[in-house]
Amino acid sequence: MARFTLPRDLYHGKGALEALKTFEGKRAMICVGGGSMKRFGFLDRAIEYLKEAGMEVEVFEGIEPDPSVETVMKGAEAMLKFQPDWIVAMGGGSPIDAAKAMWIKYEYPEVTFEDMCKVFGLPKLRKKAHFCAISSTSGTATEVTAFSIITNYADRIKYPIADFEITPDVAIVDPDLAETMPKKLVAHTGMDAITHAIESYVSTANCDYTDPLALYAIQMIQSDLVPSYNGDMAKRDSMHNAQCLAGMAFSNALLGIVHSMAHKTGAAFEDYGAHIIHGAANAMYLPKVIAFNAKDPAALARYGKIADIMQLGGKDDKEKVQLLIKSLRKMNDDLNIPHCIKNYGADSYPTEQGFVPEDVFLSRLHDIAVNAIADACTGSNPRQPSVEEMEKLLKCCYYDTEVDF
Repeated sequence: MARFTLPRDLYHGKGALEALKTFEGKRAMICVGGGSMKRFGFLDRAIEYLKEAGMEVEVFEGIEPDPSVETVMKGAEAMLKFQPDWIVAMGGGSPIDAAKAMWIKYEYPEVTFEDMCKVFGLPKLRKKAHFCAISSTSGTATEVTAFSIITNYADRIKYPIADFEITPDVAIVDPDLAETMPKKLVAHTGMDAITHAIESYVSTANCDYTDPLALYAIQMIQSDLVPSYNGDMAKRDSMHNAQCLAGMAFSNALLGIVHSMAHKTGAAFEDYGAHIIHGAANAMYLPKVIAFNAKDPAALARYGKIADIMQLGGKDDKEKVQLLIKSLRKMNDDLNIPHCIKNYGADSYPTEQGFVPEDVFLSRLHDIAVNAIADACTGSNPRQPSVEEMEKLLKCCYYDTEVDF
């Protein structure tokens, strides 16, 4: 038996933020990040709409990119004090992911972070509050998913929390918010979205309910991402829908080792001054993982179908896979994303020598590979790598060398 879960309500289209006026409750806590929601006036509008709905409102702000366990605990503490019956998370993936984890701790104060990370092992939520997610970026789709990514900086590892319990009750997908994204964010979140769609389509948990969502999202992203990056606001609005469809697919079909590797490399070198931004990591690793997974016959056929949907040509599935990889690499070029960790600068742009020194990468390679194998996303990858194969794959992602194993 399989399960397909989405938010009960999804409000979409320009001005969808106004749906907050219809919420019923006594107290709402809004969780936001670094200031863009405030700067562009969306936070004030959300507060105003919730007050119009008759609620007392408190704001928890300053959630950092790649939110920490400490931020989660701090937010849960604020919730325990305020006792909201609505948690409203606004912004990119980070504030929404953090708020999901805070929600768990608010409902069950005795739960530890380690407990939260047990895959599909959470107790029933909604005893104290319902959850609304409002996305301002077009990539993570956390507004419709059963996932949250939290970083434990003590061991420099990103951990996925995965459970249908944290699927939001309400998602608001208002393109007005996405139109404020800086170019670099458009690029990274867009490549995150296409990775979600491709990985969910070839996942071992794919099904008839997720396949159409994944394939249509791929078509939309192929058509809309680069023009959106170049300033076409109609395409920017369309990308906001496309990434949400990809999210609906992967929340139910799960992901694969592109995400496992991105989770385990993202903060692994932060002591050298930067993170490998999640969407950029996905963009760099996706072509390598496709080449690795394509050795599996079922995955090969599915990648061939993706190439067909993208109208890339090719006489057989093997040629189609090569054309798919070529197309994704061109997308990275068009979005100014490097092809490998070696050329990934601290500012995320391509450079001759990136911020991760070769000797440091090699000294940490084994541990990163072991952690990637243990990641929650690895189990649904179509080809299960050994630790040795994961090390080889990560090396290909560092040096941009061919995957021939």
